[in-house]
Amino acid sequence: MIGADAIRGYVDLMVLSLLRSGPSYAYELAQRISAVTGADYAIKQTTLYSAVKRLEASELVSSFANVSPSGKPRTYYQITTAGIEHLHQKVAEWHRTKSVVDRFIEGVEL
Repeated sequence: MIGADAIRGYVDLMVLSLLRSGPSYAYELAQRISAVTGADYAIKQTTLYSAVKRLEASELVSSFANVSPSGKPRTYYQITTAGIEHLHQKVAEWHRTKSVVDRFIEGVEL
């Protein structure tokens, strides 16, 4: 299991990545995160709600009211144009970060 501290900086990246495929509500996002990560990571509802609210305040996602397939009213979130641009930047940053950490893990000689 990945600790919350290790993944904290990447929750926004995960949410934006999921919203690329279309609007979603928070519970559905949590279920999709669980499906992708399996037993490696369990997101807390408070962490997820904080992330979508932060992304909305930054205008990287927008929200709208709609009814879920089960008939319940839900707040749906969708990625904005600014959110797509931000996602591309964060993905590039992730690849650079992973490359740097991998150098230490793999024992690259100087």
